[in-house]
Amino acid sequence: MSLDLVSVDRAPAAGAVLLTGIPGSGKSTVAAALAGRLRMSAHIEVDALQEMIVSGGQWPSPAANPEADRQIFLRARNACLLADSFARAGFIPVLDDVVVRRSHLDFYRSTLAALPLHLVVLAPGPTVARRRNQAREKVLATDWSPLDEAMRSELRHQGIWIDNAAQTVEETVDAILSVTGLASSSEVDQPPR
Repeated sequence: MSLDLVSVDRAPAAGAVLLTGIPGSGKSTVAAALAGRLRMSAHIEVDALQEMIVSGGQWPSPAANPEADRQIFLRARNACLLADSFARAGFIPVLDDVVVRRSHLDFYRSTLAALPLHLVVLAPGPTVARRRNQAREKVLATDWSPLDEAMRSELRHQGIWIDNAAQTVEETVDAILSVTGLASSSEVDQPPR
């Protein structure tokens, strides 16, 4: 039996999107919708990579925890490996992660240096984020709204900031497509199915 080798890679993607904001800002919902609007894309939900750790996983917490901090960078590294692989195969990776510190952002930038990286920060404000957290099915036990101030301090002049407090998901996606210059699937020929 012979197997024909299939070339996985092709012309690389036009770039990658790193969508961030505090919990409740709409990252995962907007990232999935954005990926759905792009012709060829992959949504990389970084929390899902953390969930792959079966034993010994430590989620971020307000208390100092060096192991949880190490795992933040571990999951970011794995997200970047996936993003690079998808991009080399022609898919625009849309990553969503809570990136609050400049060192975390710099890690993404240096690890994905071969791709144009569009940083988009969803910033509806802590009150809206807290209200959204309380209304969703996956209720968070920790109030993460203080991260808003830290994020604004560390990342204030980085990327594109979108106040999506009063926007629908589609309006937010439209804004992201506009500021990144990435084409939505309605603006390009659809691939044959």
